[in-house]
Amino acid sequence: MSSSLTSVFIRWQVRFAEKRLHMVVLLYFAFFSTLISATSRNFPADFKFGTSTAAYQIEGAWNLDGKGESIWDRYVHTKSKEVVNGSTGDVAADSYHHWREDVNLVAQLGLDFYRFSISWPRILPTGLPNKINKAGVKYYSDLIDALIARGIEPVVTLYHWDLPVKLQDLGGWTNPLIADWFEDYSRVIFSFYADRVKTWLTINEAIVVCDFNYNLGRYAPGIQESEIAPFLCNKNILLAHARAYRLYEREYKEKYNGKISLANNVLWIEPKEVPRDSFLAELGLEHMVGRYSHPIYSKKGGWPHSLEKHIRAYSLKQGYNTSCLPAFTEKEKKLIKGTADFYGLNYYTTRVIRPAQAGERGTWFVDGSPEINAMLEVPPDAKIGVSPLIANYPKGIRKMLSYLKSTYGDIEFLITENGYPDRGEIEDYERVKFLKDHLEQVYLAINVDNVKVTGYSYWSLIDTFEWLDGYSTTFGLFDVDFKDPKRHRYPRLSAFYYECIVNSNSLDVPDECVSTEALTHYNKNKLANNSEYLRVNYVLLILSLILILN
Repeated sequence: MSSSLTSVFIRWQVRFAEKRLHMVVLLYFAFFSTLISATSRNFPADFKFGTSTAAYQIEGAWNLDGKGESIWDRYVHTKSKEVVNGSTGDVAADSYHHWREDVNLVAQLGLDFYRFSISWPRILPTGLPNKINKAGVKYYSDLIDALIARGIEPVVTLYHWDLPVKLQDLGGWTNPLIADWFEDYSRVIFSFYADRVKTWLTINEAIVVCDFNYNLGRYAPGIQESEIAPFLCNKNILLAHARAYRLYEREYKEKYNGKISLANNVLWIEPKEVPRDSFLAELGLEHMVGRYSHPIYSKKGGWPHSLEKHIRAYSLKQGYNTSCLPAFTEKEKKLIKGTADFYGLNYYTTRVIRPAQAGERGTWFVDGSPEINAMLEVPPDAKIGVSPLIANYPKGIRKMLSYLKSTYGDIEFLITENGYPDRGEIEDYERVKFLKDHLEQVYLAINVDNVKVTGYSYWSLIDTFEWLDGYSTTFGLFDVDFKDPKRHRYPRLSAFYYECIVNSNSLDVPDECVSTEALTHYNKNKLANNSEYLRVNYVLLILSLILILN
């Protein structure tokens, strides 16, 4: 063989060896990448993390710069004995003046979005568009711009329980004209912010506005009427939501391509005894979830059939000539059906259901329902913390997501609230565990049950005015010193833990993310990022393989 041929042959062998080594390395890389991916608990690459607040609970400035009075303003000022320590939301966390600090906290956590609500009477002091408050418009415009400048998406709720008092005096959510008023209000809001806000929620927890408030009479507006008002409100609030959705669809959708839904409070309900209570549990879910979901997400629209039939029978038994649950016209069914681009889900707790015994009469949805002759109980394996209403039951969020998917199809879900109450501990290990346990269930819903969950929002960013609990109960990732006129915010351990999850997009975070040392001596540069961790290990793996093959 000539020297030239020998040289060519040798070069060919070298190239072949290099290609073979390259192929081996790629195979090993692919194998171990698959193995690591299969054992790690990463969220989808496009999964979004956020946090939530509400206007009345954080803003304060209740009567400043032209803001009108809301039903919660009037309630806490006239029924102070109903609130722990007679507290009010007059100042709250004073986010009206400290909103820049809130934006900084959201950015510090590395969150994708911040959900906040707009105060109806801060924009329209009378509730109607005859008077628009420019100071209120500027406040939210500045907040939206600041979020976008930091790469944070604003997710805006139009109504989070602060109805203008003038509209309440005209009947509030039991007056059918509320649908007109809400559409007018929505038009004003869309005209100012639709160019920058791409995700909207019309109503927060309609079941609280209608069922909880009117059945108990202990939340604003402070009216107790449990037989007719909850169902009138139920129909009217869905029509109001639909009117706002159709307005956006007609006038803004094509130009700005935003998404709209509403945020439903969903209490997961399980039978106490199977099979005895299985049908009752289904009826309970229709009562809790179906009345505010079926008209929108089902293929036929209207009320859930079994529940509609049941409430009609109950109404006739009570002496009424027709059902207390007002029927939809075909035109109304068509108006409401399909008015959501995703499912906004607020999950806090779970109950088990059983038949009511003789003499038992529950209050829906606290401890039972006379309409379906049922009682609700805390699951025996749930953990009760500082709030008896919010028993900690993480498995319920996964079960609810699976139920909604099986009932309404393969729709998109955005978890708009999920939070844990305590008494203000800075080293809030129970909240850390709550976050871990619930996010694990969300992870399983995505990866095992194939539910299309696209985001998660923790309630809440900072401590807030917690309605009748005042400031005695806290949900915040950041503590607020309500005794300090400047309302300084301080991070809790849960803030660091949540930031670790957000930065790594994974449940697998380093131990230091839940250590008191991290709380005291926090340094972002020392927090392990899961993606960086994997990249370093991939490089080490390749280098090891090269050494072995050599």
